Amino acid sequence: MGVMSGPYVIRGAVSLPEAELMWRFSRSSGPGGQHVNTSDSQAELRFDLAATESLPEVWKARALERLANKLVNGVVVVRASEHRSQWRNRETAAVRLTALLAEATAPPPKARVKRRIPRGINERRLREKKQRGDTKRGRSGRDW
Repeated sequence: MGVMSGPYVIRGAVSLPEAELMWRFSRSSGPGGQHVNTSDSQAELRFDLAATESLPEVWKARALERLANKLVNGVVVVRASEHRSQWRNRETAAVRLTALLAEATAPPPKARVKRRIPRGINERRLREKKQRGDTKRGRSGRDW
């Protein structure tokens, strides 16, 4: 059908080598007629995050921390079974893995700098609240 595109680039010059990716194929679940009973189109991609040498140590530590609940013995598992073609499911699984690792290895966002609210803004807000309350209080028919 086509040549698999690899190695898969995570960010910048860092990429996943094909040698560190472990593939497994099985039959997809769900309806599909005769075709689904004969073809192993579901793709399962495993990547040993704990033992990899292809990621910088800082990225690796960050990814291990952020993906802790998705790891099984330090291994990330991604499955794809949307397509009828094994090749397309392989591409989908690889793209998902690279996106997952790119997000997990991204640097943390900058801390928000807390700013003081100017006194005039706060006073205006309280004054408008008081006026609104007076307007509503004036609508009640107590003083007939």
